[in-house]
Amino acid sequence: MRKIVLTFSISLDGFIEGPERQIDWHRVDAEVHQHFNDSLRRAGMFLDGRVTYELMAGFWPTADAAPEASSEVAEFAGIWRDMPKIVYSRTLEHADWNTTVVREVVAEQVLALKAQPGGDLVLGGADLAGAFRELDLIDEYRIYVHPVLIGRGKRLFQDSDVFASLRLVETRAFGNGVVMLRYERPV
Repeated sequence: MRKIVLTFSISLDGFIEGPERQIDWHRVDAEVHQHFNDSLRRAGMFLDGRVTYELMAGFWPTADAAPEASSEVAEFAGIWRDMPKIVYSRTLEHADWNTTVVREVVAEQVLALKAQPGGDLVLGGADLAGAFRELDLIDEYRIYVHPVLIGRGKRLFQDSDVFASLRLVETRAFGNGVVMLRYERPV
């Protein structure tokens, strides 16, 4: 069965974006980007919230056409365009690039997606991650801690009454100081 994998970058002080939605503090060099490409290429689908989808759709469809695009950027542009996507949104009317719009997170529908053959389902978007967490649908957490303190902004998770015990299954330190922490729910 496929897993639902939450993948997120955070600052050392626990923020996913600055107070004005800034993410320019991310430390994604060639090594980190290639790691993302290698990991996400094997996925079966991206599950995104509207904000994350619009951010991605605003850049990745044509990122490989830019003359300054690195080979890692060009590779990920193709991965993103070709990957089936679901965007969860109550307001978005239409989405391009191999994307289906779904209005609500319904646990039974998500479990049916997990039961299908193929690669893992990669979850993106803080609010969507909160909804999946409340329904206990996240199987794995891949958190990329960037060596910066941004002081304030949006946290990955808001307050919740849901408790989850996790098991550390992998760590990886990259040359630029980013550290990946990979946790799974115990079976």
